[in-house]
Parts: sequence; C-alpha cells; structure tokens
Amino acid sequence: MSDPRQEVLSLVTARVRDAYVRKAFVVDGGTDLVSLCRQLSERGLTHALVQDGERLGIFTTTDLRDALLRPEPPAALAVREVARFPVIAVQADAEVFEALWLMVRHRVHRVLVRDGERIVGLLGQLDLVSFVANHSHLAALQIDEAGSVDELKAAALQIDRMVGLFAASGVHVERIAHLVGELHARLFQRLWSLVAPAELVAASCLVVMGSEGRGEQVLKTDQDNALILRDGFEHPETETAVQRFSAALANFGYPPCPGGIMVTNPLWRRPVAEWREQLRDWVMGRDAEGPMRLAIFCDAAAVAGDATLLDGLREHLHRLFGDHDAYLARFAAAADQFQEPHHWLGWLPGRRDEAALDLKKLGLFPIVQGVRALALQRHLRETGTVARLHALVAAGALDTTLARDLEDALHLLMTLRLQHQLQAQAAGRVAGNEIQPASLGLLEREPLRDSLAVVKRLRAYLRQHFRFDKL
Repeated sequence: MSDPRQEVLSLVTARVRDAYVRKAFVVDGGTDLVSLCRQLSERGLTHALVQDGERLGIFTTTDLRDALLRPEPPAALAVREVARFPVIAVQADAEVFEALWLMVRHRVHRVLVRDGERIVGLLGQLDLVSFVANHSHLAALQIDEAGSVDELKAAALQIDRMVGLFAASGVHVERIAHLVGELHARLFQRLWSLVAPAELVAASCLVVMGSEGRGEQVLKTDQDNALILRDGFEHPETETAVQRFSAALANFGYPPCPGGIMVTNPLWRRPVAEWREQLRDWVMGRDAEGPMRLAIFCDAAAVAGDATLLDGLREHLHRLFGDHDAYLARFAAAADQFQEPHHWLGWLPGRRDEAALDLKKLGLFPIVQGVRALALQRHLRETGTVARLHALVAAGALDTTLARDLEDALHLLMTLRLQHQLQAQAAGRVAGNEIQPASLGLLEREPLRDSLAVVKRLRAYLRQHFRFDKL
C-alpha cells in the first residue's frame, strides 16, 4: 500500500508538464453549435477551446445544456455566445499543486496549460487525479455533491486529514491556507444552501471573518461569521436557519465563538441599514468593544448570497473613516498591547523555567492588526494580510524591507503554530496558540526570535506613525 505522505510529496514536487496534458481542440467563435457538436462527436470529445478574436474561452457539454434552454435554435447560436471567457490557465512549469488550487478556486474541471504564450493543451481534473493520489479534489467534490448535512460533515473531516498530510509533507503554510480557505468557503456556502430557504440565501450575504476571512486559517477555530440581510426582507425561517447553521458547524469541529460572533447573535445578523448604523457607532461611539468588533468586520469575506451587500458596507465604512486619525491611532494601538517576556530575546540554551509563549498574542495579532490599521488609513480594499502588505508597498505607504520581513514573520509564525497544533492533536490535547519554549529546537528558536524582533520593529513603527504618545 502506498505511503500517503509520499503521494502528497509527489503533488508538491511534480510540474504540470509532468501530468497528462491533452492536446487542445480549437474552434472559431463563430462556429454554430450544431456544427461544433458534430465535430466533437467525430473526435470523441466533450469540450473545445474557443478562439474569438483576441480572447480565448472554453465550451463544454455543460454549456451545451444551458444553450439548449435558450429560445434560439442551436444552429443559429454561435459558440462565442455560450462559451466561457476567459479560460483559466496555468504555466507548464508550475507545480501541480497550483493547477489543483486553480480548479478548486474557480470551480472548473479543466485548466489550459501554456508554455509562455504557446498553448500546450488542457489538463483535466480526472487526469490530475490519475496522476497523483491525493484527496483534496475529493473534498471539493464531496462538498459540491453533498445532499445532506451529514454528507457535508464527511467532507469537512476530509479537509482535516488533508491539512495533516500537506503539513507533514512540507507544503508551505501559505499554500495550505489558500487551498483550505477555498474549501472552507465552499463548505460554508453549501451548508448555508442546505439549511436556509433559497429566498433567504438570495436576499442575504453570509460572511466569514477573522483569519477565515483573511484566508489565513488552516485548522478549524472558533466560528466567526455574520449575516447581512437586504433591507425590508424578512423570512419566518431565518432564526431556524442560523441555529441549524451554527449547530452543524459545531458538529463539523468549529466550536461556537466565546464572544458570540456568530449569525445566531442578533448583533451580527442585521439588515443593511442597521449594519450601517452599527458601523458608525463602532467608529464614532464610545463602546469599549467597538474597535475590536470593527477589526473583526474589516476582515469579512462573502461566502454565500449577495456579495454586493458586503461591498456596499465596505464603501460606507471607508467613508466613515475619512480623516479620523485619532480613531485610527486608537485602533492601531491594539497591536501594541502584548509584549514578549523580557528574558525571551536574551534566552540562554538549557533554560527550562520559561513561561509559555502565545504565538497569536505576541506575533500574529500585532502583525495582522498593525497592517490592518495601515491599510484602513489608506482606504485599501484588500483583506488578507499579505495582500495588504503588497498594496501598502505599492502605495508607497510602507518600506519594502519591513513589508518583506513582516510577510516572512507571518508565515513562520503560522507554520510554527500549525506544527505544534498538529502535535497537540496527535497527543490528544487541545490545539491552541501557546508553545513551551523548552520544547523548541534551535532551528525553531532562532527563526522565532527573529520573527518576534520583526514584530517589535513593527510596533515601534506604529507608535511613531500613529503618534501613540498623543493618545
């Protein structure tokens, strides 16, 4: 029987060109559907690339199904009218993992393979499956095809197993987070569609927040979600739906949020107009919890329903901030509230009396909060910490070297936390954010010490930039 870790390792090291890439069949965008179907039948194919001027798309039998529902007869329909543009593409020298991520991200079964600009062919999901026996594609299929909450739970457990295999095989934590984030988003979307009436789904926007919203979540943590309802919409089954949603997530391994940041809490389930007033109160009011609640909302990402509802609230929030430098300073100051133990940076080998280090409080949170405050000040729309760092550099708002060091520190801290969380799970303990310094080897201690030094630089920069001394 093959070793699962070796199978995942083959996924990490293999290149797209190593897989079975099928030769592409290309047709002109003006070809009518009857003629195209005749050509596909002669070649035993179910899909074709569509060249329409400068753009390139793809036509599959799924598109044919939709085309048959149109009032025009197939013979009068040009394939350009029903094909999907643009086709999702990957470079031949990219890792197979990237092709897998693209399929999951865009919900497609094929990607175009290019060598530079030259078309190599098409890589299909089934060919990718036959090339490497990993289970991430099965998790995505299980999610999409789940007909009940119980079936969806099996997919959620599949994701957990996948994380363990990827981490043990040396896959970079940011790649694991990207793929897991997409799978979790699909999981939440499918669950909401199973427990909520279609009218409620269409007239609302289900969002996830925190690390899940930023795309930095790997292992399951507390539920952080909210619901934005269209103004004037009411449904008698809303309360039942949100209760079923949260109960199912708890059953999947997402514990309820101790702070009640969930759709079951009316504070986090409101019509748009009430959300607008709540955001204003968090910015202008004196609620002590306002800044942290606002920080949580700033990382919101839509996973189901009408995403424009969230977009509108984001625009409203950025208008509220305006030139509120004093508020932003108080907001950013949260990144400076936790300090590492003084003895840590001067740690001596052999010391065994050190207190536990909380990687979230001492490292991850200051980076996330500090970068979030800088992004808000510049009215940037990105939600992920790395995306915010890149946008800040592009806007000339952050030194390139500090941004690069913060990105490296973020990923090091995420990796170290994941490793120790997986070890805790394997030992039957609760997976948290704390680590015992005495349990760290030299190759873990030195990078951790460097990362905490980067966090210290960030805090010093924030104190100067936002003038904490004036608060």
